[in-house]
Amino acid sequence: MDRLSNTVRPYAWGSTTAIPELLGTAPTGEPQAEMWMGAHPGAPSRLTRPAATGSAGPATGSAGPATGEQTLTDVIDADPERELGSATVRTFGPRLPFLLKLLAAGAPLSLQVHPDLGQAQRGYADEERRGVPLDAPHRTYKDANHKPELICALTPFDGLCGFRRPAEAADLIAALGVDSLKPYVDLLRASPEDRALREVLTAILTADPDEMTHTVAEAAEAAERLGGAHAPYAQIAHHYPGDPGVIAAMLLNHVQLQPGEAMFLGAGVPHAYLDGLGVEIMANSDNVLRCGLTPKHIDVPELLRIVRFEATEPAVLRPEAAPTGEELYETPVDEFRLSRYVLPPGGAPVDLTAATPQILLCTAGAPRAGQLALAPGESVFVPADGTVEVAGTGTLFRATVVV
Repeated sequence: MDRLSNTVRPYAWGSTTAIPELLGTAPTGEPQAEMWMGAHPGAPSRLTRPAATGSAGPATGSAGPATGEQTLTDVIDADPERELGSATVRTFGPRLPFLLKLLAAGAPLSLQVHPDLGQAQRGYADEERRGVPLDAPHRTYKDANHKPELICALTPFDGLCGFRRPAEAADLIAALGVDSLKPYVDLLRASPEDRALREVLTAILTADPDEMTHTVAEAAEAAERLGGAHAPYAQIAHHYPGDPGVIAAMLLNHVQLQPGEAMFLGAGVPHAYLDGLGVEIMANSDNVLRCGLTPKHIDVPELLRIVRFEATEPAVLRPEAAPTGEELYETPVDEFRLSRYVLPPGGAPVDLTAATPQILLCTAGAPRAGQLALAPGESVFVPADGTVEVAGTGTLFRATVVV
């Protein structure tokens, strides 16, 4: 197995303290939003292995082969079958199908939705055919893959997930007492559920910008005054003054996770993370359609085609314990499988050898993976069929695939 060196992404919404506190390092004063673990080309993990002759230089002296830092992407590209296993390559192709992250939100992320696999494939092919550059600000589909994801809380974690019942959203918005929001309240109370949600979200995203800025300011002031169920939206407006996403967010369920609880986000479900530290895993994709709380491009027609306009009760996932000590977060996708091991003092070693690739992430204590001692925030990559036993005391998250 290989100890990973991982990149921390400094997105503006990131917490300045959460990831440093986990790692036991001093804050820099800058936001530290996400630490990526995997083989995503945007920020692949790095590892050190003996280098083949001609890649990092020839062997020198009698000390054995030269070593050098490589990206996990390059290691997998050099021998996908050995690193991922034949079943993974056969099912998902010659790349690691998931991306694991530590995510630390100090401010709300953009309100967003992800396409399903067919939508992503068609959307990507269409933009390729039209010659839209991959790095264009108005490009919607960065790849042809879907992006289901799971967030597991390490601290109390706030988010938005899925539409409320239209009548509940109407009551929440009506209580603000903002005259310009009354047409939305009437629509939510008068129309069939799916039509009501579609019409109101469309109206919010296509409203006159100047009028919406004034409406959001009034709504934010009222939410601050009312507190309670309105408090999250006052906080959102503090970070995104005048953004129509503040009103759109009121259509969604507010979810509060406790440490160890998780939330799965499938295709077409609007969502946003608001605050907290968690372990996130997703299919290896960059496809995001934004609905608000962002200065970035919003493709309203495509967004309205992708969003599932149906009210849902957000399902809070709790891990299912097995006799082996594994605590599994069940999801309906195969690109990733996330589980947790809480290793007690004096416990027997646990064999995690598998025919699939794995990333093990320590979030507490001082466990060992094989001969490698891990501290919170440290991780290792275990290739397919790589022998690995974990022992010691602490908490490990295990990311792999289903084949």
